[in-house]
Amino acid sequence: MSPQSPRPAEPGQRRPSVGVQIGRVIVGGGAPIVVQSMTNTDTEDPASTAKQIAELARAGSELVRITVNTPAAAAAVPRIVERLAMMGVDVPIIGDFHYNGHQLLENEPACAEALAKYRINPGNVGFGKKKDSQFAAIIEKAIEYRKPVRIGANWGSLDQSMVVALMDENAKRAEPWDAAHVAREALIRSAVDSARRAEQLGLPRERIILSCKVSGVQELIAVYRDLALRCDYALHLGLTEAGMGSKGITASSAALAVLLQEGIGDTVRISLTPEPGASRTGEVIVAQELLQTMGLRSFTPLVTACPGCGRTTSSFFQELAKTVQEHVREQMPLWRVQYDGVENLTLAVMGCVVNGPGESKHANLGISLPGNGEAPAAPVFIDGEKAMTLRGDNIANEFVGILDQYVATHYTQRAG
Repeated sequence: MSPQSPRPAEPGQRRPSVGVQIGRVIVGGGAPIVVQSMTNTDTEDPASTAKQIAELARAGSELVRITVNTPAAAAAVPRIVERLAMMGVDVPIIGDFHYNGHQLLENEPACAEALAKYRINPGNVGFGKKKDSQFAAIIEKAIEYRKPVRIGANWGSLDQSMVVALMDENAKRAEPWDAAHVAREALIRSAVDSARRAEQLGLPRERIILSCKVSGVQELIAVYRDLALRCDYALHLGLTEAGMGSKGITASSAALAVLLQEGIGDTVRISLTPEPGASRTGEVIVAQELLQTMGLRSFTPLVTACPGCGRTTSSFFQELAKTVQEHVREQMPLWRVQYDGVENLTLAVMGCVVNGPGESKHANLGISLPGNGEAPAAPVFIDGEKAMTLRGDNIANEFVGILDQYVATHYTQRAG
């Protein structure tokens, strides 16, 4: 495939891209879309960083990026990797370099060896006359240690010399582009031109991933649609600085869902600002749920639950839905190791007789609770058939027990 004119994906199909091996994980090349996350610990503290990496990996993050910004942080990387091995955590670690990556990789060869991938930003890898030499120095280290590289352009740190040149070029057009178009073009050229330069230096195409991050939904969609037509490198998706809570989740989902539906994207990160004191794993769960609800991958059993209405003023079905969801997430790390295919299990927790029995029949395992004024009985459906009726004050525990029994008897146990 020519890098200048890649074949776009048909609707519903993945965009063709070159596969990249990152540790034990394949990105692109038709492999499943990969979930990535990033730590927010001080990398100079190996204990806290390894602990958070382990939490992210156990939540389902398949790649974890860490900041490598100081000599002490670079020196800590091998110790972090060693700690993870002692904890039984096998997840590729990506080093995020800005400004001084060339020095850190040169001065800390153990760091260069321990990382599974390097991430560099062409907008701040170097400035003026030093830009080309410092970019080349990082690429040469990637070649020496046989590491893949993500070249990640960001509109918050664009190469200003390129922006000025494009503005001058645009001013000479018979019909000049608007400012947003010029900014998108600068972002794409920064990434693609840097990738081509890396190839000229000897880095194989199958060790290059690109990203072009912005913080606006429509801008991100426009940038990646254009980028996908102009190259066949594997692409990393993410809305940068997405925000906190529902805003960050909504914005990221709105942007990434459009691109993923069009077959664009080989790895994703949901860049959420965590609530104070909250776990960093929230961004992993959102990424998994986005991919799973779109039917692109399966990570954990999905729980269908009704929103509630005047027929269900009791909060019991809400509490049961929460209990079931939390039980599934707690058990999934163990189930994933023990049972093949359990991530495809579907569950339904419904609040009354209007849609409850029907939705429960569509799930592998469903329960329809009584609404207001209805008989205090909750029929349980297993694979579309009514299996039993639960009554009394212990319905939640009984249903969770039925769930555990279903998993143990309906999924093949992996060989030890």
